[in-house]
Amino acid sequence: MKRLLTTTAATLTMIGASPAWAQAGTQELMAMDVSQLRAEIQQRYDAALARTVDPAIVNTNDTRFNWANEAKVQCGIAIGFLKSSTKDETSISNCVMAAGLMDQVRTPAPPPPPTRPALPEVCSQKIPGIVFFEFDSADLPADARNTVEFVSTNAGPCGWAAFDVVGHADRAGTDAYNVGLSERRAQVVASLMTSLGIPQSAIATSARGEANPRVPTEDGVRNPQNRRVEIGVR
Repeated sequence: MKRLLTTTAATLTMIGASPAWAQAGTQELMAMDVSQLRAEIQQRYDAALARTVDPAIVNTNDTRFNWANEAKVQCGIAIGFLKSSTKDETSISNCVMAAGLMDQVRTPAPPPPPTRPALPEVCSQKIPGIVFFEFDSADLPADARNTVEFVSTNAGPCGWAAFDVVGHADRAGTDAYNVGLSERRAQVVASLMTSLGIPQSAIATSARGEANPRVPTEDGVRNPQNRRVEIGVR
């Protein structure tokens, strides 16, 4: 069984670091004659020894065994000094404190939950990919694959599970023609996405024609920024 780490050997060496009740108990013992003092320390030693072999204490994952074991050690040191009639205040103080804590149940705090790694900055983008088309064309441009690969590569890390592929056209041509053109553009981009590993069921296509230009223009004006397919995520 993994045992909690004991803390007393280093931290109890200074009497001033002890709580007030331990300091008071130490001073009370120090005022006794050697015979009385030895009896008091022996009583704490015996109690600590009993706890270090008690299965109810040994088999618990809390601080009681540690403090009992430390009380046994520190009280034993104090008894050793008392054999030569020496009142060693440091070991007596440590004995008092450890013995006073060995029956207090202090279960260690659970470890903090694991922190989730920060998501890449791209994950905050609602439209991580845009493919721009030539005038009056639904043919995939040369850089379309790079754009779609970027979206596909980041889909897993970013948790993107659904994609809105929206086709657009500039304002040259009729409204009806541009809706059909932007629909064809959306379809070719969606097909490229599925070929690169994005499930077809995760892709929804739509066509806006010239209704939502990236760059507002007068009717009939050609603009390469408006001839596009936007890949949105949700």
